[in-house]
Amino acid sequence: MTNAARFARFVQDMTRLVEGQGGDEPKLLDKGAQLLRELVTHDDWLPDAFAAPSDDSYRQYLLHCDPLERFSVVSFVWQPGQKTPVHDHTVWGLIGVMRGEELCEEYADAAPDRPMRRTGAHRVRPGDVDRVSPRIGDVHVVSNAGEQTAVSIHVYGANIGAVERHIFDEQTGALRPFVSGYHNATLPNFWDRSAEMRARLAE
Repeated sequence: MTNAARFARFVQDMTRLVEGQGGDEPKLLDKGAQLLRELVTHDDWLPDAFAAPSDDSYRQYLLHCDPLERFSVVSFVWQPGQKTPVHDHTVWGLIGVMRGEELCEEYADAAPDRPMRRTGAHRVRPGDVDRVSPRIGDVHVVSNAGEQTAVSIHVYGANIGAVERHIFDEQTGALRPFVSGYHNATLPNFWDRSAEMRARLAE
């Protein structure tokens, strides 16, 4: 990690945005997408440990959670061929790709005893920012669409690893609840500015 200050500024800006526009989802998503796009177009701040892939499945690393759990920031890491099940979020979300390429396949809301209907698909490339929410579309599958490890940064309107969500059976529309959790037990330290301050003292 060479530029921790970049992520720290992003968190500060997102906190101000949630405080000021938290009740206006369209404005929040518009401005939040701008902030996230600026973050993911610079690949100089994410610690290697939070971009580490696994052969078992994609990884979901918590980078920051607002103290009031109004939003969280998560890095997702995908090996080629790895994908999510069909799932929802129940809260707003922004997804910015930083490395590689992802495929998002959208589905209509599920109904019992009926196959799910795929409504569209699109690729998300470095610098692109995708959006989800119950208001605009919340059910999808995400996969690594390339031949290299993909890394995306997600911002959700809750502590997403502790939110009860749903996985859907694509053939029957049946759902089951799940809580994703996170793959890391500790948070990266983006806030230690002691080296910077000591360098100033030494001038």
